[in-house]
Amino acid sequence: MTRARLLRGVVGAAGFLAVGELVIRFGLSRDLVFPPPSAILYEAVLLLADRDFLMGALATLTNWALGLLVAVAVAVPAGVLLGALTPMERALRPLLEFLRPIPSVAIIPLAILLIPGDELMKVSVIVYASVWPILINTLYGMHDVDPLAKESLRSFGFGRLAVLGRVSLPSAAPFVATGIRIAAGIALIIAVSAELLAGGVAGLGVFVVQAGSGNRTDLIMAATFWAGAFGLLANVVLQAAERRLFRWRLVRTGAVS
Repeated sequence: MTRARLLRGVVGAAGFLAVGELVIRFGLSRDLVFPPPSAILYEAVLLLADRDFLMGALATLTNWALGLLVAVAVAVPAGVLLGALTPMERALRPLLEFLRPIPSVAIIPLAILLIPGDELMKVSVIVYASVWPILINTLYGMHDVDPLAKESLRSFGFGRLAVLGRVSLPSAAPFVATGIRIAAGIALIIAVSAELLAGGVAGLGVFVVQAGSGNRTDLIMAATFWAGAFGLLANVVLQAAERRLFRWRLVRTGAVS
């Protein structure tokens, strides 16, 4: 099943690139200069030997990983606490629903003005963007806990913390994992966006800005290709971890046999 899905993905990507190659080479106006997929992939391969690009990619991924880790450390305990204490959640829910829809990219200029230090600013914005999907998914997971299972443990004399550790947290864990996987993609988008707007010494966004100043569309697209590849790789790894850790849930829901 997994191999068939992978094969379909490869065939689909190859078909998309082939159509793009034909359209750009033969279908676009001569006045519109845009590199075909073959040129973009060629430059993407060459970037693997470009020290400036590699250092920039490392800087972006470092900020991404740090921001995501901090978001997990903040959002998971907060989600568990709010999910376990219904009155507190009801009191804070309006504030959460007000803050959550604010586009994270929109706060980057404000963060540039308020937060000293280039790296601290970028990590802070990544944390802000990543917290919401993890927090909301954790809350959903806490609400999805089977009340009968909790009552069964209470009837045997288990306290609130024991019920939380034995029933609520294991039941909510798949939701938390999904929230982290969603947040990983958002965090990468914000990491690059912050570099595009704030600049800096190194980063994928900084590399794109420098390539744009030299009218190197091929380098812009090649760097964008690697940003997408990093996001795809992170999603695949996290999804595989979900399937391995929570196979019992997939079996129960019929996702796997």
